[in-house]
Amino acid sequence: MSRDAASAFARALVDEWARAGVAVAALGPGSRSAPLALALAGDHRIRLEVFIDERSAAYFALGAAKASGRPAVVLTTSGTAATLVHPAVVEAHHARVPLLACTADRPPELRATGASQSIDQLKLFGDAVRWFVEVGVAEDVPGAGRYWRSIASRAAAEALGPPAGPVHLNLAFREPLVPLGEPLVDAPGRPEGVPWVTRASGFAMPDAVDVERLARSMASTARGLIVAGWGAGVAAEAVGQLAAVAGWPVLADAVSGVRAGPLAISTYDALLRHPPFASSHRPALVLRLGAAPTGRAASEWLDASVRQVIVDPDGAWLDPRRVATERVVADPAVLVDALTGRLSASRPAGSAGRRSGWLEGWLAAEAAARRAIDDLLDSWTEPFEGRVARDLVGGLPEGATLVVGSSMPVRDLESFAPARPGLRVLANRGASGIDGFVSTVLGVAAASTASTASVAEGDGAPSVAALAGDLTLLHDLGGLLGATRRGLDATVVVLDNDGGGIFSFLPYAGGPDFERLFGTPHGTDLVEVAAALGVGAVRVTRAGDVVPAVQEALARGGLRLVVVPTDRADNVARHAEAWAAVARALS
Repeated sequence: MSRDAASAFARALVDEWARAGVAVAALGPGSRSAPLALALAGDHRIRLEVFIDERSAAYFALGAAKASGRPAVVLTTSGTAATLVHPAVVEAHHARVPLLACTADRPPELRATGASQSIDQLKLFGDAVRWFVEVGVAEDVPGAGRYWRSIASRAAAEALGPPAGPVHLNLAFREPLVPLGEPLVDAPGRPEGVPWVTRASGFAMPDAVDVERLARSMASTARGLIVAGWGAGVAAEAVGQLAAVAGWPVLADAVSGVRAGPLAISTYDALLRHPPFASSHRPALVLRLGAAPTGRAASEWLDASVRQVIVDPDGAWLDPRRVATERVVADPAVLVDALTGRLSASRPAGSAGRRSGWLEGWLAAEAAARRAIDDLLDSWTEPFEGRVARDLVGGLPEGATLVVGSSMPVRDLESFAPARPGLRVLANRGASGIDGFVSTVLGVAAASTASTASVAEGDGAPSVAALAGDLTLLHDLGGLLGATRRGLDATVVVLDNDGGGIFSFLPYAGGPDFERLFGTPHGTDLVEVAAALGVGAVRVTRAGDVVPAVQEALARGGLRLVVVPTDRADNVARHAEAWAAVARALS
């Protein structure tokens, strides 16, 4: 009697992934992927969402994996559908996000024959994956179950790293692609629901010699800084404790997760645009956690003349300007705790750390700049993109997640957002593209919902909000399609300046053909677009009404847009006014 190998194979994969903690999957419909699609749909442990656009499906899975830290699955049929996953794979690679990219394929005998929807999918994503496996056609042969389960278990483990990242499974299926009632090939898993291979989580312990050397350097350096970018990998409280015992200020990008506490300098972007301050506050030593800051002001200021120590758990070279003098491969959280302990032990009894003139100077400048920025922004009744970023950070509830888009929104967050605890900020900063933003936000919301599935009745999932530009929204209209049927709650604030606002800051702005080549005005009413797709949207034209509109949208639930019209030329001028106000305050 023949047995169904394809269905058994697909169910074994899904079962192993669920055992490994996979809770979210997304797919673009197609017949060749039917066995795995049916297996995913039939497993209650994994939330499955279907997208018409495979690119949106991939970014949905990316968002879920980014928010949860657990692998998420994206499944496509064969052919060009598989290529649409590539942008999300690239982001997952650079941002170190665990993503399981599964591409269904024709069996070997149909490849290179002109068969429909058949392309070369072997190693389709090149070196952007942690592991590629051509699984082979499922067959009823001895040991098949062990092979299938070990492949699935390894895929999840490889995605988790270190370093975390995407894994590509190319899955060939022969017809029939749907079950015909035959018994399944036996492929039992391990007893008690454990994975086929248990992965031992671990972290890169700092070398004792490195800790001692860095602690001595920090103890002997008054003019030091802690600089944190995305991927800092350590809690704000821990960084604040190290900063306190070292007597150093913390320059933390808003996407670092470290911009909180009394020693955080939230206005460093504005401060470093003021040449007298920048030149008189050059550090002698910098401890860098994660990537470089988003904007150019801090990155250019931290040039090769400054001794800089980069900390990364995976040994990545996050140094685009090639200025680092030392790299430390260690878990940042473990290293920060070790340095705090070592510096504290070297202090006199009862000493809580030093408040040097260096630190006090930074804190005084922060207070003056913060006051100047806030007073100016509060005086404007018409929306300013920097104020929207600031107000959104301050107005979201405790425990909320803010997903911020690339281009200007992430820069405005860096420039204007205050220091505050209790807010998680996520962004696609691995490759810094605007692709798939709406779908990323929905994936984050799905992961937040999954993580609170067992909370007590009456407790909801943490609020999810987002900040994006108009082109970023239009770039992923596929993510809006059918979004209201997914049962997810997220509010997206859209800064609508009718084009690419970041290009207006270029020296070429206003030059011949600038609008056509760079400004790219679209002339689209985003509220009407949202309505056509069944998504609730409001337009807000007063600065003080943005946060109340967001709070109302969050309270109502579902996916909603808050569209804030702005003007690109006015936005450039107001940024300049803000920098001038800080310069006056410092003078």
